[in-house]
Amino acid sequence: MKGHIRERSPGHWAIVLDLRDPETGTRKRKWHAFRGTKREAQTERSRLITEMSQGSYVEPSKTTLSAFLEKWLGQIEPRVSPRTFERYGEIARKNIVPLLGQCLITKLRPDQIAAAYVKALKSGRRDGEGGLSPRTVHHMHRVLKQALATAVRWRVLLHNPADSVDPPKVERRKMRALDSTETARLLGHFRGSRMFVPVLLAVMCGLRRGEITALRWGSVNFAGAQLSIIESTEQTTKGTRAKETKSGRARTVAIPSLVAEELRRRRAEQAEELLRVGVRLSDQNHVVAQEDARPLQPNSLTHEFVRILAKATDLPRIRFHDLRHTHATHMLANGVHPKVAQERLGHSRVGITLDLYSHVLPGMQEDAAAKVDAAIRAAIEKS
Repeated sequence: MKGHIRERSPGHWAIVLDLRDPETGTRKRKWHAFRGTKREAQTERSRLITEMSQGSYVEPSKTTLSAFLEKWLGQIEPRVSPRTFERYGEIARKNIVPLLGQCLITKLRPDQIAAAYVKALKSGRRDGEGGLSPRTVHHMHRVLKQALATAVRWRVLLHNPADSVDPPKVERRKMRALDSTETARLLGHFRGSRMFVPVLLAVMCGLRRGEITALRWGSVNFAGAQLSIIESTEQTTKGTRAKETKSGRARTVAIPSLVAEELRRRRAEQAEELLRVGVRLSDQNHVVAQEDARPLQPNSLTHEFVRILAKATDLPRIRFHDLRHTHATHMLANGVHPKVAQERLGHSRVGITLDLYSHVLPGMQEDAAAKVDAAIRAAIEKS
């Protein structure tokens, strides 16, 4: 295989590669445009000849990153959940494409990607009022890196340029957990509203928002004081659907007597509500539902929680998900074994529980050290 370079204009070169079709033996030429010095053009020619000889050559493409992302989104849609697909599409179309969409995918360089991240942090908001958060840019990096990895597998690219770019550092969000006094005030504030049972299930059982809205009366075992968490509700712009839990596994959650009492009371109230509209309560009805038995959407649950919480003058402004963190913190702070907490919360691994709630562990370690000290001292005195 041979090749030569031709200067088209100052600093612009044509790299011409002579090769033969292995099947027909006919001679073909490949032309590559290059910008740089003559020495750089000669180096690029040598690189292309080496790649073709080794079979690692990737044909230049006129496909833009925007067009490739659309193709990639169509390919992953059947393999991810609707909510995940929706989120990937938002990040790709609204955050990545405005910054890099017009670049040819085969010409995309690490320095361009890095510059795009900097621009996103400074002025990436679509309303023109400032930049995106480091967390959002980090999500952009994950989506772009995953898409370009697919381009490498499809032999559109030889290397993934995003591999050479570091995303911005993201500080871990500080979780806000209520103490026992605040939890009591929270329950008192929500008592009497339709949000009382969802708040109770989150703060005393650690259920996720989607698990609460998917819970049916058939999954409530009053005799055994247990809940069977077998599905979750996922909401997208197209509507809601039932899906498996986040960990992919069903779990059983023991319920405190206070929760059992309130669930019995709620079941009786719901039965009366449904009788007024001529419907008989069954095990298929949702525990958290509207007056006509329609299930509550996850986003509606969040909005109602925020609305009612805003009326409290003695409670911090927290997210609904922070109620789950509160339950986890109370468990670990009161000596519940992390493995038990993991199973109760539905984490796939105990390491996730320990990592998320490591802020609780120092106090547990001091307590453990004190217990070991007392045991050894007692043994020494006895001997």
